[in-house]
Amino acid sequence: MKQTTQKTVYYHLPGLFEFYELYELFLPLFRKHREYFYDWCEIGSIYGAPADCIWGGGRIGDGEHSAQEVLHLMQEYGISTRLTFSNSLLQEEHLSDKKCNTLCTLFEKGGTVQNGVIVHSDLLLAYLKRQYPGLYLVSSTTKVLTEFEQFRDELKRDDFRYVVPDFRLNKRFEDLHTLTDEEKAKVEFLCNECCWFGCKERKVCYEDVSRKALGIKAPDHRCMAPESEQGYRFSKAMSNPGFIGVDAIKDVYLPMGFSNFKIEGRGLGSALVLEFVLYYMTKPEYQIHVREAIYLDNMLDLF
Repeated sequence: MKQTTQKTVYYHLPGLFEFYELYELFLPLFRKHREYFYDWCEIGSIYGAPADCIWGGGRIGDGEHSAQEVLHLMQEYGISTRLTFSNSLLQEEHLSDKKCNTLCTLFEKGGTVQNGVIVHSDLLLAYLKRQYPGLYLVSSTTKVLTEFEQFRDELKRDDFRYVVPDFRLNKRFEDLHTLTDEEKAKVEFLCNECCWFGCKERKVCYEDVSRKALGIKAPDHRCMAPESEQGYRFSKAMSNPGFIGVDAIKDVYLPMGFSNFKIEGRGLGSALVLEFVLYYMTKPEYQIHVREAIYLDNMLDLF
């Protein structure tokens, strides 16, 4: 099969609202000292949502900066933003939520770079297409599409510019090779998932987050995966069978025709998100320069 000539990797980074202070420091550094970073990678988007959005789903973060401040910073550096509205349990009455609609209105009109929404619910999908046609749409990994044919069908939907598969499809190379160039351009792999590869309750976990966003009272979901009490560990993610490392991105996925990669981390600390940026985007000999530039500014919350 003919391979694409695309030679640039686009990373989709977490914490649009949650890690404003980190990006306020990092983005000027990324622009001013481009030599610190791999020349084959760019920032495709930064995603997130305020914690009190009922359309929200996935991993809930937080942030103190206004939507206008966030959008202004991203516009200044020409970066696409994505609102993470991946709640899977939305009903018709939730579509009129004022805050979520206000955010969509603001981000639809924001700047010369098109912004998007990460979505799970087909009900919300139809509403967004009707009310905010200027926003592009991304199919959320919270759908937990673990069967490759489900994923292929999702790629065929014209509704979505990108589709994020379940991380357990990341190494299905025999099937991935069968995708067309157009389908490959829509694939956005989740690189650094720490979740147990054999987990059967991933969708239940996401539904628990969706209920919380909607204020629905229910017993908390308790993850029973091995060593789940340790929380996220990048070292643990690196040993996950679904992990996609920087060398694999450059030497395996990019030559195959895949160029979009999502870094998770909205619910993690800014120091750990910085480690992701260092690992995936920064040349090893310059990682200390980036660390110093960020850490020596006491705005970064290390805890």
